[in-house]
Amino acid sequence: MSVEIPEKSVICVAPHTSYWDYVVGILFYLSVIGSIPHVLMKKELFFFPFNLLFKSMGGIPVDRKKKTSISDQMVELFNSNRIFRLAISPEGTRKRNIQWKTGFYYIALKAGVPITLASIDYSKKEVDVKHIFSPTGDFKADIEEIMNYYKDVQAKHPAKFAIR
Repeated sequence: MSVEIPEKSVICVAPHTSYWDYVVGILFYLSVIGSIPHVLMKKELFFFPFNLLFKSMGGIPVDRKKKTSISDQMVELFNSNRIFRLAISPEGTRKRNIQWKTGFYYIALKAGVPITLASIDYSKKEVDVKHIFSPTGDFKADIEEIMNYYKDVQAKHPAKFAIR
């Protein structure tokens, strides 16, 4: 790890092409930070007894059918906690997706917190955090810089990872 993860940060983790990414990422985070980051998970996973497991693993249930603002809810969590780190995969799926989700960016921008760029590179067998990015509000320029960070990172399933 090249940089320290701030106490309040949106952690942008890519690529995400396999369930193993979550396992590898959590083990890395536990070994380096000593705790578990918060992650957004579909609410359908939160039924007894699994809800207890997922909440203990930092899971925050998200109802994708509701039209409530997830970013506003996350900003409130950032504002009400001294330490809050939210790990998000910008692809939003394990399938190939050239149109990344923008929520991670807008959560960080609205909360006034940096975006920690973390990668899982299977060709190098390396998980790393090398850059802390502060969103400027110029989405197009910022997302270009963020995507460039991942251009040489190899996913577990390379055909499923796209940055353009």
